[in-house]
Amino acid sequence: MKIVVHAPNWIGDSILALPAVESLHSNYPEAEIWIAAQGWVKDIFANISFIKGIIPLPARKSFKDLRKTANELRSYNFEAGLLLTNSFVSAFLFFIAKIPQRWGYGSDGRQILLTEKIRRQKCPGSHHQVYYYLNLISGLGLKTDTPHLALAVTEAEKKKTEEFLDSFGIDLNKLLFILNPGAFYGSAKRWPVEKYIELAKLLQENYNPEILIIGSAQEVELAQAIDASLEKKPVILAGKTNLRQLVGVLSRAALCVTNDSGPMHMANALKVPTVALFGPTDPEVTAPFQEPAVYIKKDVPCWPCAYRECPFDHRCMLDISSEEVFKACKKLLL
Repeated sequence: MKIVVHAPNWIGDSILALPAVESLHSNYPEAEIWIAAQGWVKDIFANISFIKGIIPLPARKSFKDLRKTANELRSYNFEAGLLLTNSFVSAFLFFIAKIPQRWGYGSDGRQILLTEKIRRQKCPGSHHQVYYYLNLISGLGLKTDTPHLALAVTEAEKKKTEEFLDSFGIDLNKLLFILNPGAFYGSAKRWPVEKYIELAKLLQENYNPEILIIGSAQEVELAQAIDASLEKKPVILAGKTNLRQLVGVLSRAALCVTNDSGPMHMANALKVPTVALFGPTDPEVTAPFQEPAVYIKKDVPCWPCAYRECPFDHRCMLDISSEEVFKACKKLLL
């Protein structure tokens, strides 16, 4: 049996969907399981032994693009497809690719395109996004494994990571602390730069670590703003890593302080002690899933919201103090 899994379109969601993919494999241990994923998330699924292959999905800007992708998928002769995405377009893709069995949530008006339409089960205490994906497996009448998150880093990747960090003059004998001041979703999810500066100073005074600032190319300015206010200069890696390089860097860290974002889930899957800072989003749904991790969130009257940019005073983030975050870091580092 050949099964293709349409991965979520976000890095964090792809990581949180890993237990569902593992459970699918447990139910079909002899099946060939393939991943179809957007280019920016496909490498999350690298180094997973049971995954036969990864099919990059190009951005689909027109029906012509969709048809071309469908023809490629059809050439693999898949017998079943699991949709971890909720969009009509992703279900339509599997439909015109003529995948005989198409499994997914019956959302976004796509019920007619699916052969197995799964309803979301709302179970007490299982609001986390990990269970949202696992419910797709149990909704098919299959068994689910006890969920855990893990990203594998090969020995070759570990060696390349050391060489990469050494090229920046990073002292690998020191503790490596990661700061992730960005969040692709928008500034509403970002703890202010001034707070990160205050925290960095506290960490430097107490631990004398190597501080690395990560992020995308669009978040370089955030890193530079932190750098400009520190006497002991951090190393700016924002915009300088691809996804697998970032996995390697995070795997070497002793601590990660981060906003609610994809790198937060990456660090958590690598079991890096993680302090996650939550503003407009709900930690019951997207907090770090496993230890060692802690999240900090303030109760404010305007929470929760779906704003990308805060139209008010951003109190959900401003009320989180650098001293409070430092204490959380200290506990994780004991």
